[in-house]
Amino acid sequence: MTAPRPTPAPDHTAVPLLEQPHHDGGPVHVTPSATVPLGERVRLRVHVPAAYPARTVALRAVVDGEILTRTLEVEEPGGEADDDRGRWLTTTLAADSPVVPYRFCVLAAPGARTASGAQAPAYAWLTAAGLVPWDVADATDFRLVAHEPAPDWVADAIVYQVFPDRFARSAAAATDPDGRPTGPGGAALPDWAIPMAWDEEPAVHGELTGRQHYGGDLDGVIEHLDHIASLGADTVYLTPVFPAGSVHRYDASTFERVDPLLGGDEALVRLSRALHARGMRLLLDLTTNHTGDGHEWFRAARADAGGEEAGFYLFEDGPDGTGGHPDSYVSWLDVPSLPKLDHRDETLRSRLLRGADSVVGRYLAEPFAADGWRIDVANMTGRHGATDLAHRVARDLRATQREVARRTGRGTWLLAEHGHDASGDLAGDGWHGTMNYSGFTRPLWAWLAAEETDLNWLGLPLTIPRLDGGAIWRTLRDYNAQLPWPARLHSQNQLASHDTPRTRTVVGSRERQLVAIAALATLPGVPTVFAGDELGAEGTTGEHSRTPMPWAALDPARAEPAGPVDREVLARTRALLGLRRAEVSLRRGGLRWLHVGPEAITFARTHPAGDTVVHLARAAHEEISLDLAVPGLDAPGVRHLRHRVGPLAAHRTGTALTLRADGPGAVVLTSTPPPEGSA
Repeated sequence: MTAPRPTPAPDHTAVPLLEQPHHDGGPVHVTPSATVPLGERVRLRVHVPAAYPARTVALRAVVDGEILTRTLEVEEPGGEADDDRGRWLTTTLAADSPVVPYRFCVLAAPGARTASGAQAPAYAWLTAAGLVPWDVADATDFRLVAHEPAPDWVADAIVYQVFPDRFARSAAAATDPDGRPTGPGGAALPDWAIPMAWDEEPAVHGELTGRQHYGGDLDGVIEHLDHIASLGADTVYLTPVFPAGSVHRYDASTFERVDPLLGGDEALVRLSRALHARGMRLLLDLTTNHTGDGHEWFRAARADAGGEEAGFYLFEDGPDGTGGHPDSYVSWLDVPSLPKLDHRDETLRSRLLRGADSVVGRYLAEPFAADGWRIDVANMTGRHGATDLAHRVARDLRATQREVARRTGRGTWLLAEHGHDASGDLAGDGWHGTMNYSGFTRPLWAWLAAEETDLNWLGLPLTIPRLDGGAIWRTLRDYNAQLPWPARLHSQNQLASHDTPRTRTVVGSRERQLVAIAALATLPGVPTVFAGDELGAEGTTGEHSRTPMPWAALDPARAEPAGPVDREVLARTRALLGLRRAEVSLRRGGLRWLHVGPEAITFARTHPAGDTVVHLARAAHEEISLDLAVPGLDAPGVRHLRHRVGPLAAHRTGTALTLRADGPGAVVLTSTPPPEGSA
């Protein structure tokens, strides 16, 4: 059925956003950082606008399971002095536990009102979900994290996702006279592979989707690194590269080598070295939840119920779930070709996860020298029935990465695939971040979705709901409030992936896709582009979205495009991701919401090196006027128009910003001028 168009509930408080006290995990509010060594003390700062009648602000933290309280003081002389915009209040807090939740109690005189006449609550909590005038659980508290952080480079990364078979054939790739791939060195293709011409459209559903082999390889990626770098991307994320029984390769038959169809080990080494020579990085993909049924471990387990590998899998009718009948086993989502691994087995975890000689460690070290792992279905790994070892698996993975870092001097990223609420898995000494479908992809889809769509929503019996700005803002704010700030910064934001419909198909127009790209470039998190999205590619399902890249259409020697390429989307993707690359506030800054309406949202990214204000409109809206004279925002300085998309007008008068849109659009203003000579 078509999704209903719900009316959002009223906000927690009627106090306008610009009049509310504010704190976030960014460097203006937490110094030196929200991630510090155990025992180190940080300074916390709260902005209290002059418009808000706060009488007292107090810290409430939880250390060793017990509450600690402290009243904030006006910032000492030498800091940013009070002015007519408001006050800075400050205190300190030590990271005396691995994770320290904290929030602020904000008290006002009963009946006191803000400058606009809104009644200020006499008692309220300031959490990462905003100002809440009642007692709430700790789930949305701010957090200090004492666990070792992700490598510093992750906060600045822009990721480009490649599905190798559909990205590019190298110049040396073998094909038959009809342009279909043949096996390397003239060898026969595997029995599962159906050779396809590059311009043939893939199947949308069914058994064929995993068998259609287009012949993209890793040397083909090397040959197109100029294109990837032109987008501002500095990290290539490859979906699995191990031999398997399908083109998606999430059903590995071994982890000991790279698939010869992709060029083998030597090709992965060449790609890694080509990336590193450019100052770029390589992220690999691993299934720790399951293997393919053709995996050498699974074949050994089925052949010998007393052998070492028999304990690697969940055979259903044996003692403790192992060693049972070889045809009776647990598989991922009951797909028989994907038998599930049993992480209770110490030998399995040693071979797969633990130590420099494990699968995880071996590909992080030379000669492959990968810069991290994306872990497939991390949400299910180690979980089955009464067994839940997911956090233990994540800690093992991260410990191996630390061991490799000590040997090599290279820090690596650990990213979890998680399709729904990942917040319970992100505060410990495990995943650095997640693929943030819940806190980025789905809210942007629901706001920018085409008015009429046939695309399904999460497998539920409805199409994608089209929600207004207030509803999606609540998800962007309230869901992400449950993630530690470092985890949010080190999570992937993606508008689409190899598992979803394409962005263009979801939003239905170039104009709304450009608004989506502006959001991708400016909200907290690591922007991730699925290869082809930058060309305006379309796809109705994850399988259909794996259409081969139309390189012929990008050939500058051709007078006319020979395929589906939207050059405006390509140019804007380059410009917006380039702006993110240039502005530290967009990569590492805090986040303050300035305005929310049905058709438009406005926010600021704040950083000591300069601030950025972003306005996104999904449709035409009436004039909006915002007074940016709030503490913590360089209101006079945010005056450089760095990017505009669509029919959107922005005017500055003093500290006031006036915005009006006649259709979908976006505008980005910064307090740092554009580089000399730029357009």
